[in-house]
Amino acid sequence: MSTEFFVISESSHNELVIKAFLNRDFSQSESELAAKFSSYASWHGIRTHNAIKALHLDELFGSGSEGCKPNVDIEKYPSRFEAAETWNANRKLGQAVGYMAMDRAIELADKYGVGIVSVDNAFHYLWGGGYVMDAAKRGYLAYTNCTAALAEVVPFMGKKATLGTNPHSWGFPTTDAIGYPIVIDWATSVLSMGRVQQFIREGTALPPNAAIDAEGNLTTDATKAKAMVPFGAHKGYGLALINEIVGGLIGGGLPTLRSIWKDDGEKHAPCFFFQAIHPDAISTGAFAGGKNQSENIKAVLADILGEGNEKCLLPGQIEARSAEKCKQNGGLLFSLAEIEELNNIAKECGATTYDLSNLKPAT
Repeated sequence: MSTEFFVISESSHNELVIKAFLNRDFSQSESELAAKFSSYASWHGIRTHNAIKALHLDELFGSGSEGCKPNVDIEKYPSRFEAAETWNANRKLGQAVGYMAMDRAIELADKYGVGIVSVDNAFHYLWGGGYVMDAAKRGYLAYTNCTAALAEVVPFMGKKATLGTNPHSWGFPTTDAIGYPIVIDWATSVLSMGRVQQFIREGTALPPNAAIDAEGNLTTDATKAKAMVPFGAHKGYGLALINEIVGGLIGGGLPTLRSIWKDDGEKHAPCFFFQAIHPDAISTGAFAGGKNQSENIKAVLADILGEGNEKCLLPGQIEARSAEKCKQNGGLLFSLAEIEELNNIAKECGATTYDLSNLKPAT
């Protein structure tokens, strides 16, 4: 049975999210960036990393614990490299840091062709695809990865969770060529824990070979899932290792100690890595047939999706369709279960709850 969705205006959604974060002592700017990010995720159909997920994470691992500190400043370390910066986020809200880091990487790319921002002592930034998608829409190649807040994934051929879900996100400036940016964004596990939480809300079974229970046995019961399995066996495992190694180079601590707050001389917060590349910085200008860069990309993609492949999708296409559906409906789309969660958030911060009878069903 398909899920029914209802329309909530973006302004109403953002007002609620801002109030919820202000209620947890975040600054006005942090709360506004949190709302902006949550809206962007919902607009593009990313239900696993919407406002519900953001506030749930903050409650469990953020300001409700010791993982995130409201209204703090970022410390920028000295660097001898003009195009690369290193930051101490001081556990500032991840969405605020994410937007600031990608904006700075773009500024550096405008000047040097490429810009890198590496962030230590961070807090979960949610959907990495949102940052690279935004950068790609602005005309840049963009990449980010992060180490996750918890060790929830077992290594290939292992039995104990010692890796995060450790996502990778790439964005490509293809809007002129095909109408939307190509965005390749995934956790390195078969499922993210956000997806598991979505399945719990919707009462949906997990796919096979995606999660293990407390005894280390594979399970399709979302309520019993205790750890995730890497996608693609050794391939997903290798990609997850990349994040841990990059995090280790930045200054991050042991993955099994993340979010376990002790005064033990160890570090317990995630790390972020952001990179933006100006497309002119990698262009030779020597495109066949006198094409420009955008025309060449369009031709390359058309060749890939040629005869026999017409029904294939490009990464980012589903998100573009979701954005178009939101645009047609005049707002963000939420399921009944999600609206109930939003109403719980509203009650927590003293905001007006949503009356389902006043919400328009999505078409």
